[in-house]
Amino acid sequence: MDGVFEGYASLFGVADLGKDVVMPGAFTDSLRKRDAGAIRLLWQHDPATPIGRWLSIEEDRRGLRVRGRLNLAVERARDIHALMREGAVDGLSIGFRVERARAERPTGLRRLEKLDLWEISVVTFPMLPGARVESVKQGLPSLSSSIRAAAVRLFS
Repeated sequence: MDGVFEGYASLFGVADLGKDVVMPGAFTDSLRKRDAGAIRLLWQHDPATPIGRWLSIEEDRRGLRVRGRLNLAVERARDIHALMREGAVDGLSIGFRVERARAERPTGLRRLEKLDLWEISVVTFPMLPGARVESVKQGLPSLSSSIRAAAVRLFS
């Protein structure tokens, strides 16, 4: 399937640039009540710019592992897909509501223990630098690019 990509939208136990640390199990209840299809796939957290849908979202030992598919019938999603394939855009970022957190005064960190996850965005600059797209399916070339490539081979 063209437009499919995978990565980690959140990593457990790692402080983001805002000093938030997501704890293991923080998404358990949210994922139990809301499946991957109900969590929006957005561009830069903009609710007016959905770009596809999540195929799977799950917690593993490392963090929140995601697999999504860009809707390549949408122009913005095609642009993002091209940028992702080139490695120019590879950030992921979560949109959530905090249900339970604990502040640590000496470190200034906020430990996020329970979150209501409602969207995950592809972003240019993620708050958690390690939240990244790890693989992007290349898919089949378009008919026009295949014809162009054949013409170059034949007439060069």
